[in-house]
Amino acid sequence: MPADPRLVRHVVATTGLGPAEAARVIGDVLAFHQETVEDFVRRRHAELQQRGARNAAIFTTLREELAARPVAAPDLSERQLRRIIYG
Repeated sequence: MPADPRLVRHVVATTGLGPAEAARVIGDVLAFHQETVEDFVRRRHAELQQRGARNAAIFTTLREELAARPVAAPDLSERQLRRIIYG
């Protein structure tokens, strides 16, 4: 999906990037935020678990991170998070 030309112009004007670079950066940011809630939960659970966090702390962290996303995800209960992770 091509970047909105108005957004490209804004990024060019405020950063000093060229139009092609600005469009690429915008595309990278949009791609980063297109991760589904389910994929985000699974990825972050694995990352936090690998760092030694326990599930109780992980679920609290996941709920906080989901609420802080630019397009906030629905408020998921611990049970809903478990279902995403474990099926």
